[in-house]
Amino acid sequence: MFCTHCGAQMADTAQFCGGCGRPLAHDASAPVQQAVAPPVFQAPTPASTAHASKCSWCGALVDTNQSSCPKCGATLNVSDMVTRSGWVQLPGRKDMAKLQFGNSFCQIEGSYVPVADFNLAAGDSIYFTHHVLLWKDPQVDVTTMGLRGGWKRLFAGMPLIMTQAQGPGHIAFSRDAPGELIALPIHESQSLDVREHLFLTATSNVAYDWFQTNIWFKTQSGNDTETHYPIGMFMDRFSVSGTPGLLLLHAAGNVFVRELAPGQTILVKPTALIFKDPTVEMHLHFEQPGTGFFGWGSWSNRYLWLRLYGPGRVAVQSVFDRIEGESRNISNFSYATQTQW
Repeated sequence: MFCTHCGAQMADTAQFCGGCGRPLAHDASAPVQQAVAPPVFQAPTPASTAHASKCSWCGALVDTNQSSCPKCGATLNVSDMVTRSGWVQLPGRKDMAKLQFGNSFCQIEGSYVPVADFNLAAGDSIYFTHHVLLWKDPQVDVTTMGLRGGWKRLFAGMPLIMTQAQGPGHIAFSRDAPGELIALPIHESQSLDVREHLFLTATSNVAYDWFQTNIWFKTQSGNDTETHYPIGMFMDRFSVSGTPGLLLLHAAGNVFVRELAPGQTILVKPTALIFKDPTVEMHLHFEQPGTGFFGWGSWSNRYLWLRLYGPGRVAVQSVFDRIEGESRNISNFSYATQTQW
């Protein structure tokens, strides 16, 4: 097939033009093949692999002469988006970007408050938290999905159930806040750790689990003590053991990703963390000025960081919340490093 905008020739299964990055229109009247659809984000095999490379975001095999990935719509000229400090901005996608998984599609609509519009084929399903549901076709079957560790989840303020939807039909999700919608392909034997309350939806072949972060500190006022969890008491863990899956997150502001080398470390604002690879270790880090004028050496002027150790990928958002209790008198905390200026 050919792009109607720039005339570039593309494979019939491509969702985006590799030249201009625009979504490709498929002829709805063309006969539909009954063959099983390719796995998530698996690009069509090119005629020649001499000039082929992988999309840095979804891993699809693409021609190095293309400027946009035919499978996920991400901009391929990522070198232009890398800062001197090593951060890479979330790859840009055209509005109405369409992602394929199994026989179904997810179309990302809008930019300020993006919407994930799913066209579910019969037999395909996804799961999500109930408060992100925007609209659906009446025939889409919605049921509940129980989660393990009910008492611990209830104590931590986490949801006790997930909601799942099964096709055929359309169903759409959005979070009532501006930001970016992150589409993350998860391949076989791959896992991803996500800070709580950022999950939007995932395909049914993506397994959901959670673990304790062990990142905490206690503040004391008189005889009263309070425990604070700057990245939450728990983190979500999503993984795939077989067929690749799709995970969607919603982040505030802009999203930046960085690959840490083995032993490389970085300090980030705890509430700015979006996700990390399980290989990335983390703990608290305190910085504060030494004794000086006007009380600059007091605890109220310290910085509370999350220290991350490579190897692995980490992602942060440019909008973050203030850490509750960070300026109070800290009486105890989980393992942390400290620096005094």
